[in-house]
Amino acid sequence: MVIAMSLSGKERRILAEIEQALEQEDPEMARRVAAINWVESGGEFPQAYGARLRVWVLTHVWTILTLAALTILLLFLAVLTS
Repeated sequence: MVIAMSLSGKERRILAEIEQALEQEDPEMARRVAAINWVESGGEFPQAYGARLRVWVLTHVWTILTLAALTILLLFLAVLTS
């Protein structure tokens, strides 16, 4: 059970100041936090973030498949040469 409580004006102002400081200090982290908040509020990843995530996943999948194929090839060559 989640109980939602609204923030006071002072708390909202403090939160806004923290958000602004984060955006100035670390824009990449601020962008990631905004994406997480967006998803948790029922939205989906923004297109730009989704495209970057898709490239990241494909790159890692191809790297893993390439390493697996290379390992199998090296094991096969080891068996043939022994």
